[in-house]
Amino acid sequence: MQSKMLASLFLMFVFLSGCMSESQTIIDDEGARESSFDWGLPDSIPLPQEPDDNPMTEEKFQLGRHLFYDARLSTNGTVSCSSCHHQDKAFSDGVDRATGATGDVHPRNSQTLVNVAWYQTLTWGNPSLGTIEQQITLPLFGDDPIEHGLNESNSEQIIQAIQADPVYSELFISAFPDQDDPLLGDLVWDNTIKSLASFVRGLVSFDSPYDQGELTDSAKRGEALFNGERLECFHCHAGYNFSDATIDRETTFAELDFHNTGLYNIDGLGAYPSPNTGRHEVTGKAEHMGQFRAQSLRNIELSAPYNHDGSVATLEDVVSNYARGGRLIASGENSGDGRVSPVKDGFIVSFEITDDEVSDVVEFLKSLTDTTFINNPRFSDPWTEDD
Repeated sequence: MQSKMLASLFLMFVFLSGCMSESQTIIDDEGARESSFDWGLPDSIPLPQEPDDNPMTEEKFQLGRHLFYDARLSTNGTVSCSSCHHQDKAFSDGVDRATGATGDVHPRNSQTLVNVAWYQTLTWGNPSLGTIEQQITLPLFGDDPIEHGLNESNSEQIIQAIQADPVYSELFISAFPDQDDPLLGDLVWDNTIKSLASFVRGLVSFDSPYDQGELTDSAKRGEALFNGERLECFHCHAGYNFSDATIDRETTFAELDFHNTGLYNIDGLGAYPSPNTGRHEVTGKAEHMGQFRAQSLRNIELSAPYNHDGSVATLEDVVSNYARGGRLIASGENSGDGRVSPVKDGFIVSFEITDDEVSDVVEFLKSLTDTTFINNPRFSDPWTEDD
């Protein structure tokens, strides 16, 4: 039965190679403020959508929290979800690219897990991944690159370790009270994925100095620049989650937005460096070359290095890179300066900015740092408490 469940998960990877439509209509269920889960949100923030087959509960959140920090969910017991997503770094990891359980290096930078419940799509560039549940199967069961390295040959041993743990026995029963045995057969993997998704969905951050209206004079100047037409940051990083990939229960229609920031000069190459071609990897369309989803800028101060490949070290470098026209200035074939051949129609065009203005923009970005979030014991490693 477990092998049957794993087989269905592997088939999911094939189906995920397809694309969502360019836009989608989302019908509000008229329960915009109704949930059995305490989201702890300010009144100004609408509730995120919850899957019909996996509504949020505190019990699933707590089970997912234990699973998130458990390295037993890997082929050799060395990697947990928390290995690449550290709470003190807004659930990123501080390195350019993460290393999996068997030593494979991931081609992309580990994203923060901040307010992902409000994202329209998951991952940097795959438009077909629209739910956290779908996304979680990739690091667990994917083999290119190997992250957790779960497969049919090791899944039975991993499940036996979970079944034998009395902590999990109690947590699974509490999280899935309608099931006779939530740790039995095919149910265990389905319940594991749903619980992990519930924990990640519940990682909420809306308590920064920006949210409290406590901006320094420098940050206020930076906010004005951020929202001005000269820099145009707000076009991609808009709204309460600072990303145009944001949806919630009040959303009725959403465009599928991905953007080419011009990080690499493709005028001479014709392509972004493989394998990081962004949305193009899924669609194969030339116009999607280098397109990535706009990340939320909440807690951005904590998640260096930046960009999809972790190639930009500081926030100052990020702003300066866009000022140059969105080209990464480096030695080798990917070097270039956007001021030499700025491209419109989807690419960042260079702008003038002083060093003081860069500092102001960075000060504004730092005002989005939520220290309550990174110190919240609800999101911390529960195994240290259980000990």
